[in-house]
Amino acid sequence: MELFDKVEKFTIAKEAMKAGIYPYFQPLAGSEGSTATFRGREVIMLGSNNYLGLTTHPKVRAAAQRGIEEYGTSCTGSRFLNGTLQFHLELDKRLAEFVGAEAAIVFPTGYQTNLGTISSLVGKGDYVILDKDSHACIVDGALLSRGELRRFIHNDMDSLRAVLAKLPHDAGKLVVFDGVYSMSGDIAPLPEIVEICREYNARVMVDDAHSLGVLGGGRGTAAHYGMTMDDVDLVMGTFSKSFASIGGFVAGKADVIHYIQHNARSLIFSASLPAANAMTVLAALDIIENEPEHVQRVLDNADFMREGLRALGFNIGPSQTPIIPVIIGDDAIRTGLAWRALVDNGVYTNPVVPPAVPPSMTLLRTSYMATHTREHLQQALAIFETVGENLDLIPPKAERERSKNTVSA
Repeated sequence: MELFDKVEKFTIAKEAMKAGIYPYFQPLAGSEGSTATFRGREVIMLGSNNYLGLTTHPKVRAAAQRGIEEYGTSCTGSRFLNGTLQFHLELDKRLAEFVGAEAAIVFPTGYQTNLGTISSLVGKGDYVILDKDSHACIVDGALLSRGELRRFIHNDMDSLRAVLAKLPHDAGKLVVFDGVYSMSGDIAPLPEIVEICREYNARVMVDDAHSLGVLGGGRGTAAHYGMTMDDVDLVMGTFSKSFASIGGFVAGKADVIHYIQHNARSLIFSASLPAANAMTVLAALDIIENEPEHVQRVLDNADFMREGLRALGFNIGPSQTPIIPVIIGDDAIRTGLAWRALVDNGVYTNPVVPPAVPPSMTLLRTSYMATHTREHLQQALAIFETVGENLDLIPPKAERERSKNTVSA
């Protein structure tokens, strides 16, 4: 087959564009966190990972401006060479302290953090074991390594045990999983995973991209369970969610971090995080540590929406966090229609179809912020009700009332 033959056969996106239900690469004219401007009208933003709403916090914006004024717009080199400045070292130290680790190292993006960490640690003769719902950057890091890849059923501890039991006890093994899963919003059973990994001589790496700022008072999955870095070998985090910036980091024992920073190709061969982004993260850290009400507010908002969406009859799966999927099922077309109807009525969501999810699990990914007001959320629920009834995603109101009365009786 000629190289570009696949280009001509790729028609699904153009078909969705023609039908008016293509949801991707759509420009937002403006965004103030909890709302945005889409096609000239204001919409309630339920499609952002800005969990604490800190992108608009005045202290965060001032820190970014100060970074540009003092250091310019780029560091023009990698951390390995001329791209490490004093604020990078300060950020490394602050992040390690935040998660309770000996050391940390900051990467230019979260994706590069997983790519570099996993591929540098897992070598020939080693094994990397992933939850089947792990994020793409975890999978790509595993594929880039020279080790052998194994997977276990999502959050299934019997499956994890069965996978590990088949591997050589003395071989190097790294079990990697999300603390909070980005599509389903459920939490990894960290205590059980740690116990099994100890039994089978495996190391533990938690991707806390969606956990930091949300779980454990903002400090992540281990803190959520009352655990420490004595229980977990590596914690990875990103800055593009609760920390209102871009970038990522990995934290753990000092010797392990020292090894990663001298062997992770995605760190060594990429320009370092610009000052504006690094100082944004430092400001966000200050806010999370000193203003715990932001974390509590996003959790309260998530509880309100879970209760409201379930009461309307939507299938929201096992969500326990500010990520709440509205599961449509096996109909990608209806998922696109639901996205279009919601955004036309003033609610922005993210439609997710295969291969990002299994064919039977097409969904609208919604996520919530500390800065959403109760009025935002009530309005969003009213729009979900209208669209849900129109597209037969939920039963009509009269039927829901009859069902509720029957249960009460």
